[in-house]
Amino acid sequence: MKYKGFILILLLAAAALPARAQSETARETLREARQQSRRPVTGTPMYFELDEKGDTVFMETLDPVWIFPKGRRMRDGDWRKYYKLVYNFNKVYPYALVGRKMIAQVDSTIAADATRRSERTRYINDVEKELFRLFEQDIRHMTVTQGLVMMRLIDRECGMSAYTIIKTYENGLTANFWQLVAKLFSQNLKTRYDPTKGEDAKIEELCKIWDSGQWDAFYYSIFMERPAKTVIQRETLESEVRKKNR
Repeated sequence: MKYKGFILILLLAAAALPARAQSETARETLREARQQSRRPVTGTPMYFELDEKGDTVFMETLDPVWIFPKGRRMRDGDWRKYYKLVYNFNKVYPYALVGRKMIAQVDSTIAADATRRSERTRYINDVEKELFRLFEQDIRHMTVTQGLVMMRLIDRECGMSAYTIIKTYENGLTANFWQLVAKLFSQNLKTRYDPTKGEDAKIEELCKIWDSGQWDAFYYSIFMERPAKTVIQRETLESEVRKKNR
């Protein structure tokens, strides 16, 4: 009788093993099916911190944006012109800043070392050749509009119109020649920069944003990309006054 009971228990255990194995197999199959049905994780992971109560607070860093003053109203065409001005300004303003430094260097060198007119003339010619080597390719790749914006900015930074600069460092005949060329394109090299009127007022606004250190955020808020940086080879001149041996 005892042996019959023992045999019965063994038979029941043996019968339960396949059922348990099938159950484990079914659970594993269900687990794999769920994993395959899950969508792949995409997007940018977010950071989090725990506050004093132990709650999770998600953290994210947003790119800076520029908020335009309330009340500014322009038509679509005017906005496109303004965006074009911002783009051109970003490209040419560094040249105007370097131009201011170079003109100051030329003036101080002439005042200190060029005691004779012939020395001054040779020095100006050397500077002109050096400027061509440094900036000829850059200027050739500028558009006419970018060149005009740069001319306005040079006037702002140096305090002289394009005509006055040419006349001061070359001569009146050369200045008149380039004034004639400018007239063919409906431009006037003698026109002074006026930060209170027309496009000059818009340029002045951009200069103030640049000087405030907020230019990158301002540019990004318009084009949704970082501004391209203008790389200038040198900010000083290597030309020196050449003295004639007596």
